Amino acid sequence: MNRNRGSARNPRTPPSPTTPVRGNRSNLSGLARNMPGDPTNLKRKHRYKPGTVALREIRRYQKSTDLLLRKLPFARLVREVAQDCIGYDYALKWQSVAIMALQEASEAFLVHLFEDTNLCALHAKRVTIMQRDIQLARRIRGTGI
Repeated sequence: MNRNRGSARNPRTPPSPTTPVRGNRSNLSGLARNMPGDPTNLKRKHRYKPGTVALREIRRYQKSTDLLLRKLPFARLVREVAQDCIGYDYALKWQSVAIMALQEASEAFLVHLFEDTNLCALHAKRVTIMQRDIQLARRIRGTGI
């Protein structure tokens, strides 16, 4: 005795109205077309045009006075560079305000450098900055390469 009489596995039973028929989409009934698994019912996720989010981030960072680099990784970097310069024989202790002053100066230098780099790229009729733009900006400033 066949217990799967009404199931879709049995090849003799005709497909139910909610089962999509392969081939032309016009064969789908109204119920099958609006089912959640049907590809015609999928909605695309909203995407902004390229550059829109970047401009929004630029405005946000220009309004704020917060530091852009995380404090702890920057402090570790400063300590590592100092150890490399003077050697590992001396144990240096750093005041937190000294590291904060270094971070403020470093970020101000980098922001100004990227502004000049962007001007160099725009002068070359490009919107993407390249390494040669940074090198040109530093050379014009006189800080070397």
